[in-house]
Amino acid sequence: MKIQKSAEDYLETMLILQEEHGYIRSIDIAKHLGVTKPSVSYAVKRLKENGYIKMEPNGPITLTPDGLKIAQRVYERHKTITALLEMVGVDKAQAEMDACEIEHVISHEAYVAICNHVNSKRNEKIGNTDFE
Repeated sequence: MKIQKSAEDYLETMLILQEEHGYIRSIDIAKHLGVTKPSVSYAVKRLKENGYIKMEPNGPITLTPDGLKIAQRVYERHKTITALLEMVGVDKAQAEMDACEIEHVISHEAYVAICNHVNSKRNEKIGNTDFE
């Protein structure tokens, strides 16, 4: 299931907006991505044609199961890579921007290694607390 970076960005944004607001609107996508409404219209049309979203005329956008799967994968990569970059001292804003680029090109092997590392560091922090 290989799709273009821009399509992944749109689907990820739609998932984020769905989680934040409970709905997805084109105007909110444009604001979140910093693009024009015509750009969103074009992208939405292509995503709908490819079966990643559904949209009724003048209605909210909904992710299809295929679209949701891609969005969740990209968003999870984004969060994990951001966490790793912050762990090694990168400023949060820069980590977010860098993660947005890395999430699209990283190999599965490298991503799994990052997940293992981030999870082990999180578990170390949990294990080093003084709850006794």
